[in-house]
Amino acid sequence: MRTARARRALGLAAATALLAGGAVACGSGDSGPRLTVEDAYLPRPVTTDTAGGFMTIRNDGDTDDRLTSVNSDISDDVQIHTTSDGTMRRVPSLPVPAGGALELSRGGDHLMFMDLARRPAQGEKVSVELHFEKSDPITIEIPVEATNHVPGSHHQ
Repeated sequence: MRTARARRALGLAAATALLAGGAVACGSGDSGPRLTVEDAYLPRPVTTDTAGGFMTIRNDGDTDDRLTSVNSDISDDVQIHTTSDGTMRRVPSLPVPAGGALELSRGGDHLMFMDLARRPAQGEKVSVELHFEKSDPITIEIPVEATNHVPGSHHQ
């Protein structure tokens, strides 16, 4: 009996040590990334070649994350692009800083939908699944706006 009781006590002590170690490894009080998406839109593409996707991904958590890939119902090849010194290039991921946001906008970082399966119409919604390094995927329905849409502008 003492042997079984001793083993249980040892097991409990080991489990407690593992849990305590895990909490320390994650940092005390870490909530991890807490992501939300807002102001998403896709200007109606002029052709079925490509389309741009724009949005703000907010991180109200205390841990950085990264946007790593994107799936969509209108393209099998959605790329993550950055723009620097007027030059656009594909990148494997973009940071979503803790307590900050990743701004995907015209002339800046953005999503590129390549070889469109179809040209979505203004007023339609495009289904997009955003994948991250740490957070679970987020699925959103992006509204298709006028080709010349400018967020916050009332002159459409």
